[in-house]
Amino acid sequence: MDAARQNVSFAGPSGRTVHGYLAVPPAGVGPGVLVVQEWWGLTRHIAELTDRLAAEGFLALAPDLYGGTVTHDRDAAARMKRELPPERAAEELAAAVSHLLAHPGAVGDAIGVTGFCMGGGLALQLAAREGDRVAAVVPFYGLPGDPDYDYRGLTAHVLGHFGEQDASLPAAVVDEAAIRIGEATGRRPEIHFYPAGHAFMNDEKTPSSYDPLQAAIAWRRTLTFLWAHLG
Repeated sequence: MDAARQNVSFAGPSGRTVHGYLAVPPAGVGPGVLVVQEWWGLTRHIAELTDRLAAEGFLALAPDLYGGTVTHDRDAAARMKRELPPERAAEELAAAVSHLLAHPGAVGDAIGVTGFCMGGGLALQLAAREGDRVAAVVPFYGLPGDPDYDYRGLTAHVLGHFGEQDASLPAAVVDEAAIRIGEATGRRPEIHFYPAGHAFMNDEKTPSSYDPLQAAIAWRRTLTFLWAHLG
């Protein structure tokens, strides 16, 4: 086990302290974007994505849902995900939204949320719960675990990135989720499939899945999307 990247803490639910990694844009101010971790924890990869968002002008925060623990072992990651109480994760992510919106460098009254794998599903759930406090949500190869998830609280614009060769998340499942989002919100989500596998953005844990070209395309689309709805 490694230590998570942390440089900030804020008040969470029931008096708990939540830690995370905050990256401030060069100008010191910018629209807020929350980055939700994969099941590995708040890794170097997630911290670097947070830094990249800040370099593009966003005030970016990655909350640490595992309380300081990072792993690169699949079995340990699966166990930590199972042991993360869903309600606690929801409450801590909501606290992170509040912290980001209250930050003196935050611009606007709504944020963007992006998440990866486990974090992609959590990002969509957070956006549905937070309503107008989230203006844009970008899940990467992740959806809520419940295929019948109720998206009716979702008001954010949705951009999704998924791998055509991702055996863990077939295209039919993604399509069904997109239909459910459209039916619940009256707004068509923007979904992209890439000739890549699962975790094609992650150059740290899964180099066999990492695809630098598709990662670059998805990243550029993400930045354009976030600026369109937060700028």
